[in-house]
Amino acid sequence: MNDTTTLTAETFEYKAEMKQLLHLIVHSLYTHPEVFLRELVSNASDALNKARFRQLTDTAMLGSELPLEIRITFDAEAKMFTIEDTGIGMTKEDLVGKLGTVASSGTLEFIKSLKEQGAALDGNMIGQFGVGFYSVFMVADDVSVETRHANADSVGLRWQSDGQGSFTIEEIDKPTRGTRISFRLKDSASEFSEEYRLKSIIQKYSNFVDFPILIGKPGTEAEKANTIRALWQAPKDSVSAEEANEFYKFLTGDFQDSLGYVHLSIEGSVNFKALVFIPETPPMRPFTLDQENSLHLYTNKVLIEENCKQLLPDYLRFARGVVDTDDLPLNVSREITQSSPQMTKINKVLTGKVLGLLQDWAANDTGKYAKFYAAFGQQFKTGINSDFANREQLVSLLRFDSTQTEKGTLTSLKDYTSRMKSEQKEIYFLTGDHRETMLNNPNLEYFQKHGMEVLLLTDPIDVIVVPSIPDFEGKKLISIDKVEVSMDAASEAKEPSTTDSALLALFKDVLGEKVEDVLPSKRLVDSAVTLVVGKEGLDAQMERMMKMLDKDFKGGRKLLEVNMEHPLIKNLSRLQLADAGNPMLRQYIVHLYEGALLIEGNMPSPAIFVRRMTELMTDATNSSSRSTAS
Repeated sequence: MNDTTTLTAETFEYKAEMKQLLHLIVHSLYTHPEVFLRELVSNASDALNKARFRQLTDTAMLGSELPLEIRITFDAEAKMFTIEDTGIGMTKEDLVGKLGTVASSGTLEFIKSLKEQGAALDGNMIGQFGVGFYSVFMVADDVSVETRHANADSVGLRWQSDGQGSFTIEEIDKPTRGTRISFRLKDSASEFSEEYRLKSIIQKYSNFVDFPILIGKPGTEAEKANTIRALWQAPKDSVSAEEANEFYKFLTGDFQDSLGYVHLSIEGSVNFKALVFIPETPPMRPFTLDQENSLHLYTNKVLIEENCKQLLPDYLRFARGVVDTDDLPLNVSREITQSSPQMTKINKVLTGKVLGLLQDWAANDTGKYAKFYAAFGQQFKTGINSDFANREQLVSLLRFDSTQTEKGTLTSLKDYTSRMKSEQKEIYFLTGDHRETMLNNPNLEYFQKHGMEVLLLTDPIDVIVVPSIPDFEGKKLISIDKVEVSMDAASEAKEPSTTDSALLALFKDVLGEKVEDVLPSKRLVDSAVTLVVGKEGLDAQMERMMKMLDKDFKGGRKLLEVNMEHPLIKNLSRLQLADAGNPMLRQYIVHLYEGALLIEGNMPSPAIFVRRMTELMTDATNSSSRSTAS
C-alpha cells in the first residue's frame, strides 16, 4: 500500500465473549462461504445510499463530485481481493463501534446467561445486529479496511484484524471518501479470485443493487456486473409488459413469456414490494407439491433467500418472482427468515393478490385461465384441503369436464348449477381415467336418459378434492357410483316379479361374499348390470389410488345392480325357470359380475375373464351350429 501512516496504530482487544461469537460467525453461522461477497456488497450499498442522501443537502461534503459506485478487483495468481465504494465512509468511532463491536451489551449478557445455563451457542438464537462484515473471515485470515468519512474535516483510517484476539486502527493518508476492504484469500477460498465465480455470485445475490458494481483485474478496464433493473421497485405504470417479461425470463430462465403478473407496492401493517409471475407451462419435472422454485426474498434489493417457501402456500408455489421487504426479522446470517407475524401478513396479501389475478382471468379471459388450469390445475386444487380461509374462492375457480361440454372444454360449478333441472337438488359426478371411457359407463345411463349433467372427474386428485366439498350454493356433490343418489323418477322402476326375485337370489348365491348385495337397478337403461358403492365401498377411482399406494389393499364390497328389463337378464330368467340347475347360469352370472369389474378398472384377472368369455362363445356357437345342422 502507498498510503503513509501518520499515527502509531492503536490496538484494541476483543472481549472473550466476542471471540466466541466471532468463532461462531466464521465456522457455524453461514451455510455457504460465497455469502461474504453478498454481505460486503450490501454494506457498500448501504454506505452509498447514505452518501446519496447526504448529497441532497450538503454541497460541502467530501468528494461530492465522485460517482456512486462499487469496484471489485481480483488477482487470481496472488489470490488478492479488494472491494471499494465511494459511500459515506467511517470515522474512528464507527470503526470501534461497528467493526470492533459485534453486538450490544444486551447480547453479550444473553450469551453469558447461555453459558451459565450450559446451553450451546446457536446462530438462530442471536437477534438482528450487523455482523455481515465478519463473514469475510470465512475466506480470509487477515483483513484490512481503509476508510474516510464524508465529513470535510475527516481523516483517513485503517482498521486491521485477523478476527482472533484484537484489531488495530491507525491514521493514513487517504484523499478520497469511501471504504476499501482488501485481503488475501485462503487456499480453500481461491475460487473467489476467479472472475466468472465473482460475477455469478453478484448476479445471484446483488444483481439489483442500485449502484454499478464494476469488476476487473488490477490495471484493466472494469466491467459492470449488475445489469438488470430492479423492476419491482419501479412504479407499476412505468413498467411495460415487454419489460416485465424480459425480467421474468432473466429471473427464471424460461424462454416463454409469462401468462401474466401482479406488481405490488404494499404499505400499512406490513411493507413490501413484489413482482409475481404466473408461468405459461410448468417446469420440466414430474408434479410435486414440494416445488423447489418459488419466490425470491430480497431486502433492499439484496437476495436473502432464493426460494422462500414461506411467502406463498404450497398450492401456489408455481408462481415465480421477487418480494422485497425490510419488515422481516432475520437471523444473524440473513440466510433463514425467522417465523414472524410479518411473514404471515405478506403471505396473506400475496395469496389474495394471486387469487385475484386468477379470478380476473376466469371471468374476463377464459382462454388464458384455461391455459393456467391445464398447466397448474392439479397443484392448484390441493388448496381446497389446506387453505380454508380462501376455500370459497378456490371452489369457484375449480373447473371440470362434463357430459354437457365438448371435449377439451371445462365447466365451473356455478355454470353447472345454472344448467340444472328445476327438480334437481344435487350436483352429480363420476370418477374415471378417460372421458371416452366414462361416457360409456353404465352408471351414466339414467342421467343421460333424463338429460341430467354429470361432472367427469378425470384428474386423480379430484377423488380427494371433490368429496371434501360438502356443497356448492346449497347443493350437495354426489358420486353417481353411490347408492344414495336420489332420483325422483326412480318410482318408474317396477317391483321385481317372483321370477325376477328368484334370479336375484341366484345372483346372490353365486357371488356370495364378493358383493355387499344384489338389487334390481333403478338407474340402468341399456346395460345389464353395474357395480355401485354401498355402505362399505369406495368409488372405483379411489380404490385404484389406494391399490397404487398399498398393493395389499383389498377395497370394500359393492352392490351389484341388475337391469331386470335387459334382454339378457330376461333370457337368464327364462333359462332358470326352465332348468334351475343349468351350470351355465352360474358361468353367465360370474361373467356379468367380472364384466362390471372390468368396466370400472378393477378386474383382478383379465386372462381368466377372456378365457371364460371364449368358452361361453364356443358353447354358444356350438349350439347355433347344431341348430343350423338339424
